[in-house]
Amino acid sequence: MNKIYPDEYWMKIAIDEARSALQENEVPIGAILVKNNKLITSAHNRTNAANNGLMHAEKIVIEEVIATGEKYLYDYSLYVTVEPCLMCSGIIIWSRVGKVVFGCYDEKAGAAGSIYNVLLDKNLNHNPDLVSGVCEDECAKLMKDFFKGKR
Repeated sequence: MNKIYPDEYWMKIAIDEARSALQENEVPIGAILVKNNKLITSAHNRTNAANNGLMHAEKIVIEEVIATGEKYLYDYSLYVTVEPCLMCSGIIIWSRVGKVVFGCYDEKAGAAGSIYNVLLDKNLNHNPDLVSGVCEDECAKLMKDFFKGKR
């Protein structure tokens, strides 16, 4: 029988991705996609490395799975260390991700509860299950430490 892992287990893997971003001087956001209790893919922000402001961790993992031929991701759970932005929330909706779990809120750009709540907007054709605040303190500390070092 397969063990069912809690959200905290998967978020720790996303946090490891965020730490990898730190090593590359990227904003420390990590994301993973899980299906059937198995890690499918993981990534972290690559906006600097790609010289492309659209290379967010969520976008990277979703596009990787879609490239394999999956059109909709109803059976997938996305774990991301920071609340998705408006762009990533749109990608989540259009790709029909089934569940989104994030660590800390993003008061400046968050679109899953902070500024907007696009993911739960009933006017849209898909609303994933949404869980927030998983390993929140650890995720927030990564962001605070990163930006503190930039000032």
